[in-house]
Amino acid sequence: MPEFKLFGLTHILTLSVIGGAVVLLTWLYKAHPSLQKKIRWALAACVLASYPLQILSAAYFGYHVTLDTTLPLHLCDLAAIFGGIALLTQSQRCAEITYFWGLAGTLQGLLTPNIQSGFPSPEYLCFFWNHGFVVITALFLPLAIGWKPRKNAMWFVFGLTQVYLVLALTTNFSLHTNYGYLRHKPDTASLLDFFPSWPWYILVLEAICLFFFFLLSLPFSRKSVK
Repeated sequence: MPEFKLFGLTHILTLSVIGGAVVLLTWLYKAHPSLQKKIRWALAACVLASYPLQILSAAYFGYHVTLDTTLPLHLCDLAAIFGGIALLTQSQRCAEITYFWGLAGTLQGLLTPNIQSGFPSPEYLCFFWNHGFVVITALFLPLAIGWKPRKNAMWFVFGLTQVYLVLALTTNFSLHTNYGYLRHKPDTASLLDFFPSWPWYILVLEAICLFFFFLLSLPFSRKSVK
C-alpha cells in the first residue's frame, strides 16, 4: 500500500468529501422532513460502527493489533459513541460532548492523521471513517437539527475531559498504552511536535482545549438553550 502523505492529493480529497457530506446531509435533512428520522438513524449507525469496523479490520488485515487499538479509550472513539447516542436519543448532554470533543479534538486528527498507509489501505479507510463521521456528526447536530449548547456546557465538557485525562493516564501507565497520546507524542507528524516534552505538553493541551471550547461556544453565547 502507498505511504500516507500529509496534505497529499488523497488526503485533501478525503477532507473535501467529508466537508461535502456535511453540506449534503444538512440540506437533505432540512429539505425533506419525511427523511429526517432515517437520516439520523443512518448517520448514527455509521458513527457507531466506526470502532467495531476499526477493530475487525485491524484483526483481519493484521495491522496495529495492540492494546492501543483494542480498547475504545481514544477521545475520538468516545466521541463517536456519544455522537451515536445523541443522534438516536436526541440527548442534549451527549450532543454537547460530541460537539466540543468532535470539533476541538477529532478535527485535529483529520488534519494530522496518525497513520502510516495511504488510500486505499484498510488503515486509511477505517481511520477516516472513524474521524470523519465524528466530525460530520458534530457539525450536523447544530447545522441540521438546530441543536444549541446550553449555558456553561463548555465547562461541563471540560470537566468531563479531566475525568478522561485521569482515566487515560491510569490506563496508559497500567497497561503501557498511549491513549489520548498522553504518555508520549504520536510517531507521525502532529501539532504536538511543536509542544514541550512530556509531561509539560499535557498542560499545553489543557490550555488549548479550553481555548477551543471557548471559541466553539461563541456562536451560541447569546442564544444558548436554558
